[in-house]
Amino acid sequence: MRERTRLRRVAARIDAATPTDRDRAVDALRAVAILGVVLGHWLVTALVADGGTLHTASPLASMPWLAPVSWVFQTLAVFFLVGGHSATRGLAVARQRGVPYRRWLAARLGRLFRPVAALLALWAVAAAALVVTGAEAATVHTLVKLALSPLWFLLVFAGLTAATPLLTRLNPLWPLAVVLHVDLVRFGLGGPAWLGWVNVAAGWMVPYTLGAAWTRGELERRRAGWLLSAGGAVVTAALVAWAGYPASMVGVPGATVSNLDPPTLAAVTFGLAQCGVALLVRDRLRRALRRPVAWAAVALANLSAMTIFLWHQTALMATTAAALLVGRLPGLHTAPDGLGWVAVRLVWLPLFAVVLGACWATFRWHEQGGSRGRSRVVRTHRPADRRTSGEARHV
Repeated sequence: MRERTRLRRVAARIDAATPTDRDRAVDALRAVAILGVVLGHWLVTALVADGGTLHTASPLASMPWLAPVSWVFQTLAVFFLVGGHSATRGLAVARQRGVPYRRWLAARLGRLFRPVAALLALWAVAAAALVVTGAEAATVHTLVKLALSPLWFLLVFAGLTAATPLLTRLNPLWPLAVVLHVDLVRFGLGGPAWLGWVNVAAGWMVPYTLGAAWTRGELERRRAGWLLSAGGAVVTAALVAWAGYPASMVGVPGATVSNLDPPTLAAVTFGLAQCGVALLVRDRLRRALRRPVAWAAVALANLSAMTIFLWHQTALMATTAAALLVGRLPGLHTAPDGLGWVAVRLVWLPLFAVVLGACWATFRWHEQGGSRGRSRVVRTHRPADRRTSGEARHV
């Protein structure tokens, strides 16, 4: 009871220190997007122990009818939507305050890449230790690739952030047209496969520039949300049903085409549908986050968003490796070949979360700027004057 009272007091303090003009829905959408990616990876990534090696497998390969799971947890488009919105607004505030572009960009990229150094350092040591102790090369490759896989997202996001001054007024239809034509050449005219990598930038530019349009006030009407959600869903369904695109919105080992690596037109239109839903639920999120406890949870999650994102795969692998000392366990080391595996994997999720919590406790200081991060929740939200209003703090 005493601990619950203390938590409520902390939540009330964070709530009271938050500017009244801060759009809490933005923070909530960012937290939901990160949570979706984490849970999605934990559900569809299996590390199968086969003899002396570990290799990755996916339940989507043996059970393709589980594809709707990827529709729920592939939430990257929402993250890029929020990122474009926050960066555009933050850049506008920085210009008003006379902050040079270089300084603004350095601050944003610093928040993105500070946690990366710790991840790279740990896995450099871990990979060396695995090699020295005689681990199979295939196992080392699998583990390192899985641990560092989140970095591709950061590189794309950093590139779009750097290009924010050019993207603030770009109509999302332009990068969408690029994705459409790239896919027409690749799949319709037999063009080279490497052309698809153009969509890595163009595909994620669509929700990013949509976020900029949100900042400009062009998406405030609910009609925009309905148009994006319904239109994106219908076009995606048509592409899957009649154009041969995969139903899964994440990569599936062994599949000829991946919707995500690189992004296809289906992935982009699906992302537009997700962005439409995000815009439609903004008001409900704002009302829900008036409760101090709910808001405190979202605010704290946002302070460690990159730490959670970067270390969730490591948490999965650490759990899998440690459990090998006990033996080959179902849902953890076995092939994902049936509903039994899915049911057992769900049981493992809380343990993954506990290990991720340990990673968070150990490495969150890298993201929050050392010991000063302890007071950042309150300080970040303190409306000392107009320059530190909610507008400025969404940078």
